[in-house]
Amino acid sequence: MPKMKTNRAAAKRFKITGGGHVRRSKGGLQHGMISKNRKRCRRLRKNDMVDHTMERRIKTLLPYG
Repeated sequence: MPKMKTNRAAAKRFKITGGGHVRRSKGGLQHGMISKNRKRCRRLRKNDMVDHTMERRIKTLLPYG
């Protein structure tokens, strides 16, 4: 049986934490910063966790997860 290939699009977007949860970055920080206030931009910089209902789907795309 051949090894499962990693979905490269998912590998660039998600990382698996030490505890097995899936980490993602927040959206909305690519352009249009003038209309967003400083507090909002600061919040968007931080990473977020994927909801536990979607974790299993993402882990199938990342065979090392």
